[in-house]
Amino acid sequence: MLRIPSFTNLPTSGLSHETVALRDKLTTTSREAVTGRYSDLTKQLSGRISHAMLGQKALDDLAVERTQLTLRGSRLDITQSSLAVIQDRTNGLSARMQAAMGSDDQGSKASAARDSRAALEETFSALNTRYGDRYLFAGNATSAPPLASLEDLLSDVRLMAATAVDAADFTASMDTYFNTPGGGWRQNIYSGTETSSDPDAVSGTDPSLIQIVSGLAVMALSGPDETLALFDGNSPAVFAAAETLQSGQTALTNRRADVGISQAQIERRKEALDIEETVLTATFNETTARDQYEAASELRELESNLEASYLLTSRLANLSLMNYLR
Repeated sequence: MLRIPSFTNLPTSGLSHETVALRDKLTTTSREAVTGRYSDLTKQLSGRISHAMLGQKALDDLAVERTQLTLRGSRLDITQSSLAVIQDRTNGLSARMQAAMGSDDQGSKASAARDSRAALEETFSALNTRYGDRYLFAGNATSAPPLASLEDLLSDVRLMAATAVDAADFTASMDTYFNTPGGGWRQNIYSGTETSSDPDAVSGTDPSLIQIVSGLAVMALSGPDETLALFDGNSPAVFAAAETLQSGQTALTNRRADVGISQAQIERRKEALDIEETVLTATFNETTARDQYEAASELRELESNLEASYLLTSRLANLSLMNYLR
């Protein structure tokens, strides 16, 4: 018996394949019209693909370096701001204390002592500053605040003043406390490391900060609310502390200048990256760019063809044998 083939399935099977191909091409062209770049660079560039990939890698490397520079810059900005707080808060205190002792003005001395304590509190707060989860003045021990309680420091200094034989003995004790690896500053107060793998970092053992903290600590304990005979009246120990504070402020100015140089270097490098990126992007676009106007025109043509394909497929699906034979 003669078998009549299914004329309905015969013509539509080929159209279905073409419809799928049109739909895929439409998706690809739509993406290229938006991005302005060929989706399949290997197919489009053939032998030039390695050149394009090198260009892309160079652009990616620039992006990574810019991210790192931005992170460094943000840390330096906060470090600089923290050091500025310390310097601004301590400005004038050394001269005020020296003037008060020179004139034997106990009221002015008490005021300078009170302001020294307030400045010391702000200094501790500034040195415990963090950026994200990183404490900036802790050396490599960045996961925890570097400074302990201010009261612990004042207690240590108070004990040294109470047990010192004279001002020279007290000065020697303070030098050991703040400036030796096994001294009280590193054992009791500062929990960070002395050095840092970050070349931009300022640690809590920086000489300028040590001088400021030690000077402020003595001056803070020289008020009438304390009973330390060594700090009474025109005390040589307090006068020396005021000079130490002044030296620390000068050193801090130089340290802030170092931080400022690093900040300027980062800004110059970011400007250089902008120029490099402009050149590399232009070169990369010459190789990989897809004309968006051309892609949009092709997209409209593909949409028309796909609509026609859908319409033809629908008509063929409904075509009867009698209509087909006509």
